[in-house]
Amino acid sequence: MNETICALATAPGGALGIIRISGAQTLEILSRIFTKDLTSAQPNTVHYGHIVENVEIPSPQVIDEVLVSVFRAPHSYTGEESAEISCHGSRYILNKVLELLILHGCRMALPGEFTQRAYLNGKMDLTQAEAVADLIASTNQATHQVALSQLRGHFSSKLALLREKLLKLTSLLELELDFSDHEDLEFADRSELLMLSKEIDTHIVTLARSFEMGQTLKQGIPVAIVGKTNVGKSTLLNALLKDDRAIVSDIHGTTRDTIEDTIDIQGLTFRFIDTAGIRQTQDTVEQIGISRTYAAIDKARIVLWVIDEKPSSEEINELLQHTENKKLIVVKNKSDKTDNNSYNLFSSPLVSISAKYGTGIENLENAIYEAAEIPALTDNDIIVTSARHYDALTRSHTCIQRVIDGIQMQLSGDLLSEDLRQALDTIAEITGGQITPNEVLGNIFRNFCVGK
Repeated sequence: MNETICALATAPGGALGIIRISGAQTLEILSRIFTKDLTSAQPNTVHYGHIVENVEIPSPQVIDEVLVSVFRAPHSYTGEESAEISCHGSRYILNKVLELLILHGCRMALPGEFTQRAYLNGKMDLTQAEAVADLIASTNQATHQVALSQLRGHFSSKLALLREKLLKLTSLLELELDFSDHEDLEFADRSELLMLSKEIDTHIVTLARSFEMGQTLKQGIPVAIVGKTNVGKSTLLNALLKDDRAIVSDIHGTTRDTIEDTIDIQGLTFRFIDTAGIRQTQDTVEQIGISRTYAAIDKARIVLWVIDEKPSSEEINELLQHTENKKLIVVKNKSDKTDNNSYNLFSSPLVSISAKYGTGIENLENAIYEAAEIPALTDNDIIVTSARHYDALTRSHTCIQRVIDGIQMQLSGDLLSEDLRQALDTIAEITGGQITPNEVLGNIFRNFCVGK
């Protein structure tokens, strides 16, 4: 934390490149390679000049014409003295500037060290720090919105509210323990504790349950494309991807393994799985592919059943056995060759398309989006996307359940207090905070009039 660090903040090879610097000696080091003295520069200012080999000689060798943005502590990303050099994206220029910075006292930053310093300097908590990585890795509108909400502190604010309520419970119970010699003195009304504990648990469970949606948004909603051989499954995959991803052939059994790829539909990522055609065959390899088709159905959230003629009742019943609890969309392909009269096989929606000519693909995409049943997200929605957060919430739920059971069993306050402290600790793990004895004591004297 006492060292000044530097790193390239943009991918090399572009038109422009940004080098970030942070640490107490930032402006002193920069002034040794920049044609202006920045040691007394005002915060949030941009300075034009040149990066040079040796600023002290009369005609130094110019490396590049740059803009330097100055951020003074504590009002910077890391909370430290910071600067960003905006220069041309040449690999030579970027490497040369980094080399000069290191020569004059910087060291190369470790992965994530700028955000780590922001956390250690109190500029953000752990959930916000993790949101930085999620924001960079976001691949669609939904994951971008979830990461941005977390970065803005919405998740942290929710946890702070839970923490405050848990702290109130803990303070009430520990206050009783401080006056345990007065057996008739009860500061914590058990019915109020029970009601508050259940309210807290409801919030924790709601957050934990959002983890499934969070994982779906990050990894993509799995969609299996199934049907008999030569009904156009691979052609449909290529039409959805707008690319020749899968081999298309009139020969039966061409697809013998699953083929996966993703596309974005209305801000959501869908992971499409093209499968081997379902039919009776003696080919051992094709049989393996068909078994993988059923495995893909098991893992899918949405199943596209591609047909080119009206299936038999046996085919319908067999598919229904494998698609229970799945969203099933019947895709009637080859509308350019067969009649377009819609017919409902059962309650599932039916979309008529021509995968070969791209007819009806937009209607199918709309049906797939609706089948995902992902509610429209707002800026204030909180979706848990981290397994670490989910684990801590689950453990906190277990602790609160013990508190609820303990209150109903009329256990002593010291036992209830221990479970509450464990719940506080697990919530604190998420944000990186910690509940100290002094904080509990301060809460007691701040909120309750003792000894009056």
